[in-house]
Amino acid sequence: MTAAAISNNPLRAGLLSARANLLPGLIVQSVMAIIVAMYYLYAPAHAWLLLVADAKARYGFGFSIAGAIVAGAFVPELLRIACFQHGKPRVENARNLLFTIPFWAFNGFMVDALYRGQALWFGTAVTSIVIVKKVLVDQFIYNVVYAAPVTAMGYHWKNEGYSWANARSWFTRAYYAERILPALVATWGVWIPLVSLIYALPSLLQTPLFTLALSLWVMIYTWMAEQHS
Repeated sequence: MTAAAISNNPLRAGLLSARANLLPGLIVQSVMAIIVAMYYLYAPAHAWLLLVADAKARYGFGFSIAGAIVAGAFVPELLRIACFQHGKPRVENARNLLFTIPFWAFNGFMVDALYRGQALWFGTAVTSIVIVKKVLVDQFIYNVVYAAPVTAMGYHWKNEGYSWANARSWFTRAYYAERILPALVATWGVWIPLVSLIYALPSLLQTPLFTLALSLWVMIYTWMAEQHS
């Protein structure tokens, strides 16, 4: 789809992206669903996941920040080096990390803060009504107001050579419609089921499961992006 077409019909652009995301989204959702089922139905997996929960309790925000850095920063660069650069690191990999490490560290903190806040607002019971409330806040408030705009603006800024020349345009309705709304529509198709699964686990396992989902998602999309570059 051309830039002009996207500008004229951002919702259609988002739906086309959602269709392109269908297979990788189903892969990640299936893995997450298996993990949630194993937590409740398979004793050895339940015991192992309790160890993960203990680690999250021990290290708190540090656990979430480290996990997000691994998932959002190191995983794509390592995959890029191993699969598409013949195992040879380049200067551009280091340059990418200079942006992605602090970016995903902060977003790991923010996701953890969101999950903690939701636990305070709605409680920690794993019931249908609690899960629905958390999913709605996650995807239609946090994602709409913060996550999608910050990600779009952050990577746009990086791809533009860290220039602030057009920063004012990022806060316009046109920018939101052209760049953020299509990403939101595409994201909802994958992440509404994913966060539903995440909130179906106890609080201490929610951030680790998010990190795993993010890792798988980034790996798949790094592979797809490099295959088509």
